[in-house]
Amino acid sequence: MAEKYSLRVNGAAHTIEADPDMPLLYALRDDLGLDNPHFGCGLSQCGACTVHVDGVATRSCVTPVSKAAGHEITTLQGLGTPERPHPLQTAYVEEQVPQCGYCINGWIMTAAAFLNTKKKPTDAEIRTALTGLKCRCGTHTAIMRAVKRAADKMA
Repeated sequence: MAEKYSLRVNGAAHTIEADPDMPLLYALRDDLGLDNPHFGCGLSQCGACTVHVDGVATRSCVTPVSKAAGHEITTLQGLGTPERPHPLQTAYVEEQVPQCGYCINGWIMTAAAFLNTKKKPTDAEIRTALTGLKCRCGTHTAIMRAVKRAADKMA
């Protein structure tokens, strides 16, 4: 049975009607019309669906909308703007990371949450923080360079 939920997404308030177990991902894409996050595996294994819930990187494909209601949700669109991009967004462009672009949402959102808690990470710490994310294009080396570049800018 559908219930009403208040979602605060990228600083804006929204009310939706949904089944309590519906994934947050579906609410963001279908009800709110956001282009990111992406549906990847639907099993929390690839990271394409990652958003921040109260600043914590969260896989929205397995997070029920009922658990996200009342929390601050940030998607890739809310991380930065074209005029004021997040340092990770800038670093991705500078390091020419994007290829197909499908997985970028997960990598950037996961790395942004990590860099908010770790100001000067080592390579090993970055790799550990990004464990479980998938990129089929093989841009892992460029991703590492971009995260390190952003970490330097944010320190």
